[in-house]
Amino acid sequence: MFGNILGKKKNEISSQDEAHSQIIQRISKMNLTDMRAYINNRMGDIEVNEDGLIEILRKLITRDSETSKRYIEIDDMDSKIKKGFDLVISIASHPKITVVAVELIQEFIILYNDVIAKFDRDNKQIYESKLKNALSKAISNIGEMTDLKRKMDVLGN
Repeated sequence: MFGNILGKKKNEISSQDEAHSQIIQRISKMNLTDMRAYINNRMGDIEVNEDGLIEILRKLITRDSETSKRYIEIDDMDSKIKKGFDLVISIASHPKITVVAVELIQEFIILYNDVIAKFDRDNKQIYESKLKNALSKAISNIGEMTDLKRKMDVLGN
């Protein structure tokens, strides 16, 4: 019933595994601009889904195994940092967001807390509050989707 909201289990074996591996492979090659185009459904050949949103967030959170650097570092260009923050805000407001994606957004905010604070201070921005507001909106959207699904199940039975 709540499979779409809670996210898919990794041990489910189906034809979706091939599509999932294709999405992972495509996202691993994307830069921030391509990820934003994917989220806004402007890629054309692939459609946005829950797995894609989760993989983008994982890519942003996961440290490089060789250099142990984050995807966005504190000394990166301001435009890259801003694109990364805007991407996370877009994911938080996306209709296909899941609980797993919300948890990854929380991890993003914790992991990049130093970058967010420095960027806000240096550029007179308010991304700390924007990201937290986007997170709370995503949580409320999940709650609304859950209530709607519950009502639909009651009406269906």
